[in-house]
Amino acid sequence: MGSRGIASYNDPDKTPPTKKSMPTRFVQGFREKLSAALDTVDDASNTKLGKCIGAYAFYDYDGEPIYVGQTTEDFGTRIGRHLRGQRSDTLAYRILDPFEVAEMELYPAEHLRMEPAKERRTQVDAIEYSAYVRAIQNSKYKAILNEKIPPVSAIVDLPAPRRFVLVPEDMREDREHPDVRIARRAETLARVAAVAHERGEVSSGLRRVIVIQAVRLADLAAARLAYAEGRARPAPNAIDVPALVGNVMAELKGADTDDG
Repeated sequence: MGSRGIASYNDPDKTPPTKKSMPTRFVQGFREKLSAALDTVDDASNTKLGKCIGAYAFYDYDGEPIYVGQTTEDFGTRIGRHLRGQRSDTLAYRILDPFEVAEMELYPAEHLRMEPAKERRTQVDAIEYSAYVRAIQNSKYKAILNEKIPPVSAIVDLPAPRRFVLVPEDMREDREHPDVRIARRAETLARVAAVAHERGEVSSGLRRVIVIQAVRLADLAAARLAYAEGRARPAPNAIDVPALVGNVMAELKGADTDDG
């Protein structure tokens, strides 16, 4: 007997589903909230955020910063590569799990679009590095999942940020359950480690990400164990992340890189 589940289409007279209806309800809700965020108008430029340039940051379910990036193209294209399953190095290398992204913060700098290309790049680099430093300072691990540390730049005042929740409220409880997150985080760690194994020649930044992701997994798993045993959650400094990964404020001089 054929399956009668929602994903079964055994009726020959049934109209094929649209592509937009195929993803799970969570993915559909996530993409709807992402689209709404990118359709929000930037007050400074009167331009939809999806069409703006600037820097951005992703946060997990605990509000912990996990990744910072920039674009001189536009947010819609760049963030779409990260969160809509379109190609990006962070996805190709399994560095960032889109399902771990609960919130997004944008730093629009559309006013820089009319600057000469070299000047625009320099200023956007400075915004990205300033956002990166802020994320490191606000991270309990003092490290995030960037394979490549942004070019070291002078710290600048960040554009007024716009922060958006991307997880549908009625599905958040299931998605943020510690056991779900531990399983996802372990899978992500296994995948990025497999990339290092299969490619062999990878950047030291990718190997740093493996360590940071392992720390994030250990911390979450330890917190779950402590909860099960009725103990307090281990302190953030239970693992000395800087001692494990070294300096995360600038790339090590002469370090090997992989431009993908």
